[in-house]
Amino acid sequence: MVDENLLNDLKKMREEGPSGPSDVLKLFELAKQLSQESEDMKEELEDMDEMTVQFIMNDVDYKWWVKLGEGKFEYGEGEASEPSVTLSTTQENWANMFGGEADATSLYMSGDLLIEGNLQDAIAFGEILSMIQDEFEE
Repeated sequence: MVDENLLNDLKKMREEGPSGPSDVLKLFELAKQLSQESEDMKEELEDMDEMTVQFIMNDVDYKWWVKLGEGKFEYGEGEASEPSVTLSTTQENWANMFGGEADATSLYMSGDLLIEGNLQDAIAFGEILSMIQDEFEE
């Protein structure tokens, strides 16, 4: 079962905004828990080739990574050794994107989200992120 305290923290963060850059990791903790409980997430992660996504909040110099696929979902702070794709934008844009107030495609098209590396991996990760957001909404 997903940790109720985590869900409450995420709801509060959605209403009030994040208190700091590392708050974004709470969303990925939710994803990790869902990857162990949700049959849809398990199936999606099993079918996906392994990838590593590097994230950068370029205005506050905060970095984190997510490794997923082949049944796994892991995350951590810092730099990934060999990311297949790197996504960079501001803290505000990340908060808006993860809060459902901004669309990654729109941010990318406007130049506010920079994507380096395998664009297909970025798209696949976006599908996982949508699943996480759908589960969070329920």
